[in-house]
Amino acid sequence: MARNHIINAVEDRIAVVTISHPPVNSLNEDVIKELSDIFKELEGDKNVGAVVITGGGEKAFVAGADIRMFNDLLGKREKIFIGAKAMQECFTKIENFDKLVIAAINGLALGGGCELAVACDIRIAAENAVLGVPEVKLGIIPGAGGTQRLTRLLGKGKAKMMVLGGGFFSARDAFDMGLVEKVVPHGQAVNEAKQLAREFLSGGPLAIRNGKKAINVGCNMMLEDGLHLEAELLADLFMTEDAKEGVQAFFEKRPPKFQGK
Repeated sequence: MARNHIINAVEDRIAVVTISHPPVNSLNEDVIKELSDIFKELEGDKNVGAVVITGGGEKAFVAGADIRMFNDLLGKREKIFIGAKAMQECFTKIENFDKLVIAAINGLALGGGCELAVACDIRIAAENAVLGVPEVKLGIIPGAGGTQRLTRLLGKGKAKMMVLGGGFFSARDAFDMGLVEKVVPHGQAVNEAKQLAREFLSGGPLAIRNGKKAINVGCNMMLEDGLHLEAELLADLFMTEDAKEGVQAFFEKRPPKFQGK
């Protein structure tokens, strides 16, 4: 399938998905459609065990939506609602993707770009990265899941500081507040993300899938229900060939060869 804004390169079971929409990789309907499509394809690709998302060029990861479109959208409530739902559905697909997804934040991650990063499992930021959801400065709010995912990730206070304040945060500040998991030198975000993905890929793919589900679904449940879900998912894994292989490899003192079944 021909794509104008998404580049996908697979190496060593890691897909590097690059959003390429110069000058700052802004989001629009076409970019969201292509991003959603590529994740649909990767979901069924048995040669891919992890995904790294990054931005093309050296300036931005994703610097939000294209504000030039906003004038034409003022007063068009239904169109805004439909567009917001499309972004939310795309980012939810990424959040619930059954493989590891790492955001390699190589520059500006503002508005929808910050919301995209928060939908990923782990965020690696280059030291020159800047993150934020500045929509309030335009008289609006984030609409791609930011108000909900930031609250779940950071807590109400920090989420309100970001959403209601609309400020920009350096990579170090983002790390200190728990918005990113690691800060690396300029130009090293993708390499670090790929290295981390390789480490994760030594684990069982079904265990990664069930672990993600336990966390993503369980955190929205009452504790008792979340614990029940965890036990169910663990019990399911003990019925798999991967679990047999993992235990056998441990006793044989060798690396396991997981098959995802």
